[in-house]
Amino acid sequence: MLVAGAFLAEFLTEGRFAPLSALAPEPARRPFPLEGAAADRFVPTGLARGRPLVLVHGLAPAGKDDPRVRGAAALLARAGFDVVVPTIPGLTRGRLRPDDVAPVVAALAARDAPTAVVGVSVGSGPALLAAADPRVADRVRVVLSLGGYASARELVRYHLSGSYAFGATRGRVTPDPRLVEPFLRANAELLDAAALGLLRTRDPARIDALLDALPPATARLLDALSPVRAVARVRARLVLVHGRADPAVPYTESLRLAAARPARTRVVLVGLLDHVEGAGAAGLAELLTLWSVMYALAAAG
Repeated sequence: MLVAGAFLAEFLTEGRFAPLSALAPEPARRPFPLEGAAADRFVPTGLARGRPLVLVHGLAPAGKDDPRVRGAAALLARAGFDVVVPTIPGLTRGRLRPDDVAPVVAALAARDAPTAVVGVSVGSGPALLAAADPRVADRVRVVLSLGGYASARELVRYHLSGSYAFGATRGRVTPDPRLVEPFLRANAELLDAAALGLLRTRDPARIDALLDALPPATARLLDALSPVRAVARVRARLVLVHGRADPAVPYTESLRLAAARPARTRVVLVGLLDHVEGAGAAGLAELLTLWSVMYALAAAG
């Protein structure tokens, strides 16, 4: 209980308040051999055995060596987890590609006990797709998605037009050009010049028309990247945590995932998260809800 609370306090304040770092020593960090992927392992100090966990980062130019990724892995290790962090190549370049699942599958195959998986932001795509892979599905005991997505097509739609919807829930925001332009540059080969020009008009109706009439190869790629199409094959428990005002991935994506695999799935929508970081002051009820998520993750065998 104490560790879960200390972790949450340090995570939500991004280290400005660091009770867990005061309680637990710095974990040992060492290379972790994986075929075809670079990975590090963070081992808690003073424990005979940590609980196995694979951390799948989001967009991070330096992959496993990104300071934010290292900090998250070290904090999880201080909480008692034996953490493996593979670099996801596409997510170092702002791209989503099916082969990004391979490092996560390799990391799960290399663990010797049922493992927790934490997917951060768009890293939840490879995390969930790996958890559904029949080669390693029985090795995963729980998947925690933080600000994750369900449909690659809907994620693209949101970033280009600002539109989001699931069921009766819908809305529109103004796309942030700091997010959109890097995406277009990283994925320019998927669209011809005319389509790229159309997307830069930010006209929702024209963008919807383009996305609804994609070339077959592009449509197949987006389908392959969409964990909503595979989540029913995940055997593990799912915990889907999302900020209600998430500017990068709308919370309707977690609702979409839960509808596709409702059994043994918990959705946690809170206002105290921005995307994958704290958003300021929070009410007691939301703090207790997030504490219960971390407590369940830390206490499970």
